[in-house]
Amino acid sequence: MPQTKILLEENDIPTHWYNVVADMPNKPLPPLGPDGQPVGPEKMGAIFPMNILEQEMSSERWIAIPEPVREIYRLWRPSPLFRAHRLEQILGTPCKIYYKYEGVSPAGSHKPNSAVPQAYFNKMAGINRLTTETGAGQWGCSLALAGQMFDMEIRVYMVKVSYQQKPFRRSMMQTWGAEVFASPTNITETGRGILANDPENQGSLGIAISEAVEEAASRSDTNYALGSVLNHVLLHQTIIGQEAKKQFEKVGDYPDMIFAPCGGGCNFAGVSFPFLADKAAGDKRAENLRCVAVEPTSCPSLTKGIYAYDFGDASGFTPLMKMYTLGHDFMPPGIHAGGLRYHGVSPLISQLYHEKLIEAVAVPQVATFEAGVTFARAEGIIPAPESCHGIRAAIDEALRCKASGEPKTLLINLSGHGHFDMASYDKYFAGELVDFEYPEHEIEAALARLPKVG
Repeated sequence: MPQTKILLEENDIPTHWYNVVADMPNKPLPPLGPDGQPVGPEKMGAIFPMNILEQEMSSERWIAIPEPVREIYRLWRPSPLFRAHRLEQILGTPCKIYYKYEGVSPAGSHKPNSAVPQAYFNKMAGINRLTTETGAGQWGCSLALAGQMFDMEIRVYMVKVSYQQKPFRRSMMQTWGAEVFASPTNITETGRGILANDPENQGSLGIAISEAVEEAASRSDTNYALGSVLNHVLLHQTIIGQEAKKQFEKVGDYPDMIFAPCGGGCNFAGVSFPFLADKAAGDKRAENLRCVAVEPTSCPSLTKGIYAYDFGDASGFTPLMKMYTLGHDFMPPGIHAGGLRYHGVSPLISQLYHEKLIEAVAVPQVATFEAGVTFARAEGIIPAPESCHGIRAAIDEALRCKASGEPKTLLINLSGHGHFDMASYDKYFAGELVDFEYPEHEIEAALARLPKVG
């Protein structure tokens, strides 16, 4: 009988995070200040502790995971790898489909993989209060959880459209002791300015980041924690792919293609970077490996953005980063995959995509929910709307293989469950969801407002 669940023991939890920078053909371009000069760690020290900044700037291949962090990881890690036998049968595909299920964490997604170490490193630096942003609420829940683990105060700026769509994620954050506000707010200058111009503004991750950074920079007792995009966040998530590699070894298999949703990029990086390490090392199994980042057509940063220096937030508080961007003041539609409504993509992922080492596709909203329902009816797990993007692209590939007869091995990073997203599924079943194809002229207008560098 073919194996369905591939499990590891607690002592199989990785002892180090993998840093893809060590194996990139060209080293990442530095963040820049408003003057166009590289920004060193000392200039970012107002909102990040030095131990986090050391990870952010590191080119070391392996960075040790502190034992207190591994101890907390043991609450849900290693996460299971599943073979999707029933989905394969429903699709009638010759492909083998696997999924790494990150929904087993207390917060229900992959986000605690970085929230726990960020809280730990801030605590070690003497910081007891953190601000952050959240889209769909998965990151906010995860940092609230981590704050409880290390006795820290957490304030979350949650994108307003998701605050309204996903009230129970707000309840989860409050259960774990966090304060939660619908962004834009009247608490910050950023929020007040945006609401003065547009009182009905539904918010964006870029705006929520601006509010969280503004508050952190104004208080000596507070730092900022980011849920995606930056190098150290992607680094922490590589625990996913490292475990998956061990699990594939247990069943004597290896993926031909890896699919994961991509907003800021930590989900995609977490599963794919450790496999890209095999490719960089000349591992024959990874010779033809394809890693596919899947984004929404309504916020197509990789597939329709440009590769340029831009701010990571809406107001220009962050350093300029070289990334694929739709423009820092781009306002994406209020899709139900709130975690993917970000104007840019991680600089590391952007550079790998620019150098054609990874791929990207964009998929429409209705088709992603259709894929999520197909998956749930086959495998039993109801996926988060963000996760449905990776599932959609993998199903499309499996159906192409059905037509061609090619037996590929596919891996999906199932980043979280959708138990608190059922209102979105209700809208899908009622036929109320629509596809947003963001108008080209809106993207062009936002791109025209990119900061001038050099």
